Amino acid sequence: MEFKNAGVVGCGIMGAGIAQLCAQSGYNVVVSEINDTLLQKGLKSIDAVLSRSVEKGRMKPEDKKAVLARIKGTTDMTDFSVCDIVIEAATEDMVIKKSIFAQLDKVCKASAILATNTSVLCVAEIAGVTKRAENVLGMHFANPVQVTKILEMVRTIATSETTIADGRRFGESIGKTVVVTKDLPGFISNRIFSSFLLNAVRLVQEGIATPEDIDTVFKMGAGHAMGPLETLDFVGIDTVYYGAKAMYEELHDLQYAPPPLLHRMMKLGWLGRKTGKGFYEYKTER
Repeated sequence: MEFKNAGVVGCGIMGAGIAQLCAQSGYNVVVSEINDTLLQKGLKSIDAVLSRSVEKGRMKPEDKKAVLARIKGTTDMTDFSVCDIVIEAATEDMVIKKSIFAQLDKVCKASAILATNTSVLCVAEIAGVTKRAENVLGMHFANPVQVTKILEMVRTIATSETTIADGRRFGESIGKTVVVTKDLPGFISNRIFSSFLLNAVRLVQEGIATPEDIDTVFKMGAGHAMGPLETLDFVGIDTVYYGAKAMYEELHDLQYAPPPLLHRMMKLGWLGRKTGKGFYEYKTER
C-alpha cells in the first residue's frame, strides 16, 4: 500500500502529537475532534509546538507553514474517507473506541488500515466491531509523540501479515523504531511500567514517602527524566487509572489493581497537569 493521506481521531495531547508528526513526515493529515472548541484547542497546541521549534532554530518559518498547511481539522467523520491509514487517539474507554471504529469502518475505503493508540485495551475487541479485522492493529505511541522514537505495534489474532508489514513501513516513515507485540493487556511497556507507577502511588497512599522524595530517588538515583509521580501527572491520573483497571479486570493480577488514592483524586478532578493539580500543582491557562 502507498500511504499519502493519514487520519487521526482525537486532537488531545496524543492525537495532536501524532497529527503533527505525520504532517512533518510529509503526509496530508485529517484530524478530528468531537466539537469545534476541542478541535481549535488541539490545532493551537500543534501551532504552539511548531512555533517553539522555530524560536529555537530547529525549524524554518516556511517549514512550519508547510506542516500546518498539510493538516486539516474536522468534526465530520466522513472526511476520513480519503485516508490510507487512520489512527484513533481518543480517551482510553472501550465503549468510545468501539463506537469510533464502527464509524470508521463505514466511511473509510476498504483498503485503509485502522489503528488504535490504546496503551492497554484489547485490540481484537475493538477490531470486532468492524468488517475488516485483518486491517486493524494497535499503534501505541509513547508520549511526547514528537520526541520519543519507539512505536509498539500490536498484532491481534486476526491482523494480516500484509497489514503488519504496511504498518511497520508507515511507522518507520514517521521516524519510529517499530516493535511488534501480541494483543495482551499492557503490551510491552505498560505491562511492565504500570506496576512501577502504581507502587509509587501506594507508597504515597501509605504515608511511607512524599511524592517529592519518591521522584528524587528515581531522578537522582536511576537517571529518570521524571519520577513516577511526575510521570503520572504528565500522563493523566485518569488515563493511568482506567488503563490499570482494564489490565486488572483481564489479568486478575493484584499488581495492576488501581490504588484507592487514584480513584479519590479522580473524584476531585485532580488529574495532573491537564487540570492544574495532581500529585503536584501546576499553573493553568485562564
